[in-house]
Amino acid sequence: MDWDDVRQPSSSGQQVIVGETLERHSVDELQQRIKTLEAEIERVRQELETKRQHEARAASVFKT
Repeated sequence: MDWDDVRQPSSSGQQVIVGETLERHSVDELQQRIKTLEAEIERVRQELETKRQHEARAASVFKT
């Protein structure tokens, strides 16, 4: 997979293309991009925490 092709839809319906040239974006667009990426980071962190909790529960079952 090419990172240039990874797109994440934002809550505003816009898509973020990871690795794209940022020069053509306005200040407002760049600020929105940051908000979109921060929201995605938080979503990933929540999923990671869910998976860690699941792993811990599964490990505890096999330790008994």
